[in-house]
Amino acid sequence: MNYKNQSILLIFISAIVSILLICLLLISNYIINDLKINDVFIPITTSLKDVGEIPTSKFAYLTFDDGPTHVVTPAILDILKKENVKATFFVVGKEIEGRENILKRIYTEGHSIGLHTYSHNFKKIYRSCDEFIGEMKKTSDKVKEVTGFSPKIIRFPGGSSKRLNDFTLIDIHKNNYKVYDWNVNICDGINPNLSVSELIKNSHTIKGNKNEAIILMHCNSNNKTTVKALSGIIKYYHDLGYTFKAITTSTPEYYYRFKN
Repeated sequence: MNYKNQSILLIFISAIVSILLICLLLISNYIINDLKINDVFIPITTSLKDVGEIPTSKFAYLTFDDGPTHVVTPAILDILKKENVKATFFVVGKEIEGRENILKRIYTEGHSIGLHTYSHNFKKIYRSCDEFIGEMKKTSDKVKEVTGFSPKIIRFPGGSSKRLNDFTLIDIHKNNYKVYDWNVNICDGINPNLSVSELIKNSHTIKGNKNEAIILMHCNSNNKTTVKALSGIIKYYHDLGYTFKAITTSTPEYYYRFKN
């Protein structure tokens, strides 16, 4: 091949390369423009989860033990109605007598009812697993007599710590009960004379999973300060973005770890 032919071939190859480069440039601009969304470019390697954080749901469960009582329980119900919040009442069977109308109000206003034994007598209820479950059944029968509903959620008086084990849990589950302890304690059961500000401050401490707050409160006749603190506790969790829910059998069971 002479020099003239070589020059023509080189010019031809250069022209082809130039055309290819122009085509590649046009294709790349097309791809980028196609990925353009509201003038923001998303890298090709970006996945959906990288674009922004998906908000995590946060739930707060207000729970009241030891009722129903004549003054405190209705006052709590009034506040819950005003705040449009549902709660859970772990009732004591012996307290229902003469307060059937309060128990019925709890039920008709859409709150959950749980079982908290019949006698609340520690020496008696923890004498044996049969005694414990028997008291739950007795209370459940009383609740059904008043409301037509048989509760299946239970709470150990004093909590399940050092009282629950594999064998007890098997018997509890055989009777279709679910156990619910708590991870927030406002300490109104330990000291009902705490001030409103102290009760609200205590409600801020969540142990374990911060996205689910199961708040222990009481509605005994001596828990009048709890009534005064309730709106403040509700506001605190509302402001943090929590959704209030009542505990039902579809709520994941929550009990303290135990060793056998």
